[in-house]
Amino acid sequence: MAVTQFEDIYLDLSQKKGRLRLADSGLGWKAPGSDQPFTVAAGDIRKATWSRAARGFELKFTLKSGNFVRLDGFNADDIDALKEPVKSYYNVTIETREHSYKGWNWGKTDFSGQELLFNVNSKPAFEIPLSTLSNANLSGKNEVALEFSLPGDGTKDGAKEKAGQVDQLVEMRFYIPGTAVKEGSDKGSGDEQNDQEEMSAANLFYETIKDKADIGQVAGESIVSFQDLLFVTPRGRYDVDMYPSSLRLRGKTYDYKIPYNSIAKLFLLPKPDEMHVIFVVGLDPPLRQGQTRYPFLVAQFQREEEIEVELNLEDDEFKAKYSEKLRKSYDAPTYEVVSQIFRGLSGRKVSTPSSFK
Repeated sequence: MAVTQFEDIYLDLSQKKGRLRLADSGLGWKAPGSDQPFTVAAGDIRKATWSRAARGFELKFTLKSGNFVRLDGFNADDIDALKEPVKSYYNVTIETREHSYKGWNWGKTDFSGQELLFNVNSKPAFEIPLSTLSNANLSGKNEVALEFSLPGDGTKDGAKEKAGQVDQLVEMRFYIPGTAVKEGSDKGSGDEQNDQEEMSAANLFYETIKDKADIGQVAGESIVSFQDLLFVTPRGRYDVDMYPSSLRLRGKTYDYKIPYNSIAKLFLLPKPDEMHVIFVVGLDPPLRQGQTRYPFLVAQFQREEEIEVELNLEDDEFKAKYSEKLRKSYDAPTYEVVSQIFRGLSGRKVSTPSSFK
C-alpha cells in the first residue's frame, strides 16, 4: 500500500507537531509520544482546499458530515507532492483558495458547514470554526459578541494550569445593522407574513450562530430547572437548568454554559436584614460578559420562600449515580434546595457561618 508522509504538520490549530500519512484507506496524524492517532476514512472526504495559513500553508479537508480537518505547516512547494496522492487516494482535486489581505473590518458573513466565514470582496478574510465558540450574546441592538473557548475550559487533569500559559483571542464583536428576512420565509405571501418573518440582521445572525454552534445546548433533558432566580451578580433574573456535567444560566440577553468543574467554591450566607440569604458560586475561570469578568455568581433568596421540586431522573439512574449525593425530591426553603443540588452535582462543599442554620 502506497503511503505519502509529511513531518512537522499541525492538526486543527494544535500546538504540537506531528506526522501526517496519506493512504488509499484514509489519512492519519499522530503527535510524538501519543498512543492514539487521529484518523479519517477515505470515504468521508468530500473536498480538499489549499491556502496560505499562519504556519506556512494549510491543506483543509471538508468531510461529508460538514466538519473540517485542518493540516498546516506545509511548505509552498508541498502542493506538488500532495496533488497526485490526494486525487488518487480520495478522488478529489485540491483547490487553491486565496484570502483577502485588504485589512478591511467590514465585509459579509457566511456559513459553510461548521465554519463561519468573513468575506471581503468575495474572498475569505478569516474563518472561525464554530466548535471554538463557547458563547454568543446580543450585546446591543445591532451588535453580536462571540466568545471563544479558553484552553482547558471543561477539561480535567490540570489543563487549566496549562491554559494560563497561552495567549489567545477570547472575544470578537460584529456590528450588523439593518433588517433581514429569515431563510425559508415566503416573501410573496402578503405583508402580514413578511412582518412575521422580518427581523433585525443582528438577531438573525445571533440565532443562526446559536443554532449551528449548539451554544448553550446540552444533550438530553435537564435534571432540574429553577425559574426566574434573582442574581445580584451578574445583575438580573436568570433561569438555571442543571445537567449532569454543567449548568445553563439563561437570561433575557445573556446565556451561559458553565461546567461544574469550573465551580471552585460555594457559600451560603445570611444577610444582615435577616430577610434574605445569599448563595455565592465561585468560578475559575471567571464568567465573562464583554470586558467584565465575574469570578462569583451571587444569587439572593427570600428566607421564607419555599420550593418543591422533583429531579428529572429515572429511578435506576438515580440509584446508580446520584443516590449518595442528592434526594429524589425536595420540599424546603428555596436557598436550601438550590445550594444542596449545586453541592451534589458539583461535588463542592457549601461553606456557611457557624451561627447560620
